[in-house]
Amino acid sequence: MDASAYYYIPAFVCWAGLGLKLPGLLNSRRDPLIRAVCWVIFLGGAGFFLAAPHTVAGINEATGIANFSAALVYATVSAYSASCLLLIIHWRGGPDAYVRRLTRRWTVGYAVLIAVLITLFVLGEAPSERITDFDTHYATTPWIGPMVVLYLLGHMTAAVAATVLCRRWAREVHGWLRAGLWLLVLGWLLNISFSGLKLTAVIARWTGRDWDMLSTILAPRLVGLAAAAATAGFTLPLLGPWATAVWRAVTTWRRLGPLWRELGGIRPGSPLAGPIAWYSSPFIHLTRREAGIEDGLRLIRPHLDDHVRSRAHTAARAAGHSAGTAVHIGHAAMIAAAVHACRRAGPLAPAGLLEHTENGEYAGHAENAANAELPVTRSSLIGIAHALRTSRIVAAARAAAAATPAADDERTPIR
Repeated sequence: MDASAYYYIPAFVCWAGLGLKLPGLLNSRRDPLIRAVCWVIFLGGAGFFLAAPHTVAGINEATGIANFSAALVYATVSAYSASCLLLIIHWRGGPDAYVRRLTRRWTVGYAVLIAVLITLFVLGEAPSERITDFDTHYATTPWIGPMVVLYLLGHMTAAVAATVLCRRWAREVHGWLRAGLWLLVLGWLLNISFSGLKLTAVIARWTGRDWDMLSTILAPRLVGLAAAAATAGFTLPLLGPWATAVWRAVTTWRRLGPLWRELGGIRPGSPLAGPIAWYSSPFIHLTRREAGIEDGLRLIRPHLDDHVRSRAHTAARAAGHSAGTAVHIGHAAMIAAAVHACRRAGPLAPAGLLEHTENGEYAGHAENAANAELPVTRSSLIGIAHALRTSRIVAAARAAAAATPAADDERTPIR
């Protein structure tokens, strides 16, 4: 793999995470937390992009200054380190005075660090362009050597501080935030390893040894993993709740499928609800399914037979089912039987149902149905749907209803 790929891939990972957050930034421009997250991810990606050998060579050629890109990378990475610390401080919160004090200290500290790095670069001499081994090649050069060490110590300091903050906070919280914080701990530990490897290679140069592979080969691979872990850690607490909500909507939509299909038997070939685009959000698909089920239950209401429910409930209890499961089986059997009865009689539109009620044809059933309490909570409907798909008692009630039409005088509406 080309050496630049070890930098461009982490940069892409960071900016992909930024792309996931841009909609949130556009919708919440005034939210300082979202803005801070976006800045951190952007600076992280920028640091990797600017450190790639191809980018280094291009910047040096464009500016006409040998190793100008080194100072640019050092300043960018230092700004990224400071941004991460500030984000974690604001993210955790606390007394306003405490947050302001810590923010001011870290901001001033890293602003001074960046200024010193630039000053040392200007004072020093680095005439030979070094694409991948600037750190070790100039480790013993006046002004440039201290610049390298100062940069690495600044990066390591931020990494250690961020690790401590995230580790302490992770012990106090739960859920997606805790998972994100532990990913950040992993990312910063890898960053510490990155700085440690480079610093070890620099110190080896001071003693006349050549351990450059630690800086040029091992360190870039570790920092790529660190970028992935840190980006995931920052985005997980923000995207996790949304992903959970989507998963629950999809799961609920799927679990309601047997009830949706059962009620769809009232009018075969005609859906219970109007069509929507396939690419609509899972929440819209779930709303459509729940609305269609509600309409289907309304259509079969005059045909609900409490005798069917009672027999199925008794049979379920006798078979050893729990009280809650037996209730779901009873309602499922009654709904399955009512679907067949409704299909034979032909479902009435609301206007037609009102006309029949006024004429007295369904007056008794309508009055009792108005007082009925059908299972309309989401958990109850899911239980009924499961019973429709799995219960042999419900299957027997469905088969009996399909084979033997019920007489009007044998039908007892649910009360």
